[in-house]
Amino acid sequence: MKVAIIGAGNVGKALATSITNAGHEVTIAAKNSGNARAAADEIGTSSADSSAAAVTGADVVILAVPYAAGAQVADDIRDAVAGKTIIDVTNPLTPDYSGLATTDTSAAEELQLRLPDARVVKAFNTIFAGNQANPTRQIDGYIAADDPKAKQEVMSLVESIGFTALDVGPLSSARYLEGMAYVNIGLNAQNGWSWTSAWHLER
Repeated sequence: MKVAIIGAGNVGKALATSITNAGHEVTIAAKNSGNARAAADEIGTSSADSSAAAVTGADVVILAVPYAAGAQVADDIRDAVAGKTIIDVTNPLTPDYSGLATTDTSAAEELQLRLPDARVVKAFNTIFAGNQANPTRQIDGYIAADDPKAKQEVMSLVESIGFTALDVGPLSSARYLEGMAYVNIGLNAQNGWSWTSAWHLER
């Protein structure tokens, strides 16, 4: 699978690492192309000079940027991602981390409105970067999407890198996944945890 990752921060690099290790072809892009090249060199994959260039030819595009940057990135790639699967990893935290910035919606649903011709999927947002870089079946990868083909594509990717993929329903379920992420972030921040706690359903 050809995967474009937009974002060269902790999350972008962690996912690029695990997805590359799983045998997929990864291209990294970032606002600062130098950061993208440095991340790609560190991981052993390729980089692109722009987000639009990175998504050309990709099967799946992962948006691994801060929530506040998502709108601009969506504008930059809109014409290039028609028909493509877009994974939204963002969590819409308020600037002071006191809650979620969305009301009666989710960051993923907002992204779908900005990219009406793409197929947006929510995934990876409940998993911290440290765990994204070191996948294990004991961590659940929750997936929400409206498009069945895109959902199956992302479930296959999640499973291939080592997480347990779980379909949680339509894209609107992203509202609850973003809430789960907020709870886990708060627990680690308040208790001085190691940022490796993760969600797993005992079945």
